[in-house]
Amino acid sequence: MEHLPVEVIGNILSHLGSAKDIVIASATCKKWSEAWHNHLHTLSFNSSDCPLYHEVTPNRLEILITKTILQTRALQCLTISMDDVHEFSAAPVIAWLMYTRSSLHRLHYNVRTTPNFNIFEKCGRQKLEVLALARNSISGIEPSYQKFLCLKSLSLSFVSISALDLSLLLSVCPRLESLSMTSPEIAVSDSHASMELSSSSLKDFYVESFGLDKFILEADLLENLHLKDCTFEVFELIGKEALKVLKIDDVSVIHLDIGENMENLEIVDVSNFTIMWPKFYHMISKASNLRRLRLWGVVFDDEDEVVDMETISVCFPRLMNLSLSYELRDGVLNYGLQGLSLLENVAVLELGWTSISDLFSEWVAELLERCPNLKKLIIYGFVSEVKTNEECQIFAKFTKFIIQLGRKYMDVKVEFVYE
Repeated sequence: MEHLPVEVIGNILSHLGSAKDIVIASATCKKWSEAWHNHLHTLSFNSSDCPLYHEVTPNRLEILITKTILQTRALQCLTISMDDVHEFSAAPVIAWLMYTRSSLHRLHYNVRTTPNFNIFEKCGRQKLEVLALARNSISGIEPSYQKFLCLKSLSLSFVSISALDLSLLLSVCPRLESLSMTSPEIAVSDSHASMELSSSSLKDFYVESFGLDKFILEADLLENLHLKDCTFEVFELIGKEALKVLKIDDVSVIHLDIGENMENLEIVDVSNFTIMWPKFYHMISKASNLRRLRLWGVVFDDEDEVVDMETISVCFPRLMNLSLSYELRDGVLNYGLQGLSLLENVAVLELGWTSISDLFSEWVAELLERCPNLKKLIIYGFVSEVKTNEECQIFAKFTKFIIQLGRKYMDVKVEFVYE
């Protein structure tokens, strides 16, 4: 160990991450102490890593963090996340940012700060590539700001910002590729609660726990769109049809428009969503390169609507992973078995129920017949704690069916996931 270059020791300490572990390890010898001071790249103060942070006052924590950071000279990644701390004072936080701004590439900051200050003014604009900010406010963004030329990933969680400031912020990040927003508080200027964001570089957009009357996203290069636990009257994506991944989870939207040219679309994952199937299908029907289709807990707006396997097999010939949840309404399956076309390329089939019936086994058997090259079958089921005699009989029949199924399809790996 004594022959290791001090730069290598700095890399070893950087992999520890936790400030407490690094301080302890740096006491090994003089050489390790030198590595901590001059060659440490990563430092993390996280309340989930160290019980000590729960036992001291915020003022004492500020002193500990300040003393630790000021003993480093080359930090590239700094994480400060204190879930149980009420708030930090702005002065020491500004000092940390100013001290590290010339070398910092990644910053994760999750502590309320008072008084509020514009954290973007204090961040180094020349090298910062990743910024994850939580539980703070952003205001006063100016279009004349020196641009964040290297920023590629921006994450905002429980952050308060106006729609105008958010739009201006994207305009000063010309290379931004990933934008994530969780429970944002976005103030809009008009009574119709509408917002429009534009980015010429954005490839990945994720938004969770957010609601607005109208949301327009203009992003020509967008490849990944993920909406979760959101409410919109109108959500519109304006781009050049570069979308590859579409995920919609527990979303309420009256009008959804993601374009019509879906040639690059490879993954569609929809769960807990009420849709007008003909309109939604029209949007994705041209996705001839679709590899994965997941329709889970989907409620059709029209009670007479069903999705038949013939439509899926013909429109998505390259499909490799198919996930469907069993839904039965008035004796009619949401995912019907009409037609005879096979799903030739499906290797993974995921099927599940929230309320099981005798028809589930028949449905599973028929779908297996449609997938001649299947490698894996995953069954997801919900089992109530209190079971009636009828439920017990259904489960007994299903168990017998699975045993027979295993004998018939010995090359198919079967897995079960029960709740």
